[in-house]
Amino acid sequence: MLAKSKIILTASILAATTASAEDYTVGALFPLSGANAIYGEIFMAGADLAVEHINADGMVSGTVSIAYEDSQALPQPAMVGMTKLVNVTGVPYTLSAFTGVSKAISTLGQRNQVVVVNGGGVGPDLAELGEYFWNVIPLANLEVRALVPYAVSELALPNVALVYVDDPLGQAMEAELEAVLPEVGGELVGSYSVPTTAQQFSGIAAQIRSSDADLVYIASYGNQQVQIVKQLRDNGVDAQFASYSGYTVNDALELPESEGMLVTSQSVDFGSDNPMTQRFVEGFREKYDQEPTAYNVNYYNATMLFGILAEALEADGTEVTGETLLAKRREMESFDLVGGTVSFQDNGTLLFPIEVKRIEGGATTTISSVSFE
Repeated sequence: MLAKSKIILTASILAATTASAEDYTVGALFPLSGANAIYGEIFMAGADLAVEHINADGMVSGTVSIAYEDSQALPQPAMVGMTKLVNVTGVPYTLSAFTGVSKAISTLGQRNQVVVVNGGGVGPDLAELGEYFWNVIPLANLEVRALVPYAVSELALPNVALVYVDDPLGQAMEAELEAVLPEVGGELVGSYSVPTTAQQFSGIAAQIRSSDADLVYIASYGNQQVQIVKQLRDNGVDAQFASYSGYTVNDALELPESEGMLVTSQSVDFGSDNPMTQRFVEGFREKYDQEPTAYNVNYYNATMLFGILAEALEADGTEVTGETLLAKRREMESFDLVGGTVSFQDNGTLLFPIEVKRIEGGATTTISSVSFE
């Protein structure tokens, strides 16, 4: 009888322990199909590695998993996916990418108190989407403000032409160049918008050749940016080319016509002795057999941030919701992430130094670094 009582008691304890474990699902809206699926693969690599580390460390009582929805890098599919994540899956926290997508879903996040964390879109107005929208990537205004003074003052390239995709990202880049160039003695001598689906740019090449541009800034993404660079070169545009962090993907870097281009991206010291940075780099190389990029870092950090906040909330005995995640982020103030200890600005955005790089032989070499306060 005593033995039977012990068995019942043990079973009750195990059941109670199991019941107290909380599993969490994080949402993610990435392009998993279409012309920009390559970005989805890059973003997922960082997020999935963070989930492995969170679960391996037992940071929360149960496990963390990610529910991926295909945004196709377009606002309408993203809205469908976000609606499912909020109303069906019931996530308190979701990852986002691309400026247009992030702006489209931010209202749903704000209305339902679901945290949305962007690690890929760089439109400056992503800093103005409400308290439930956070950015773990430096926005385009910082990238432009790092590149333009260097190009104008150090390289003597004051006349700039812009080729930009006609969406929120491209429009924000145009506004930023118009604001920054006069401050450093430069001039926007031509601005050429292209539809998101455009793939033919010989006509724009002819206009740029007659614009006296010293530098051509390309603000697009995916296969379109590759075609812009290739076709401008094929059609006789010999000016210096430049772009933002969206160009730092293998398909673009390895294009022969990209040789010598200037690109910007956030600065991450992969050789740092910071323990999380070391673990990330080693884990990434082992899991994917390749070197990590800043985008991999961003989505690792965005996912790890959830683990850190959820762990702290559980320690307080507080339910993990979008509202409590926001409150805990504000309370904790700083976080140890890949790249070092970081703090959010009041608008929910992290600041990182920006590097100006030159593409050489399919890789990038840093030629300048700029810090922002």
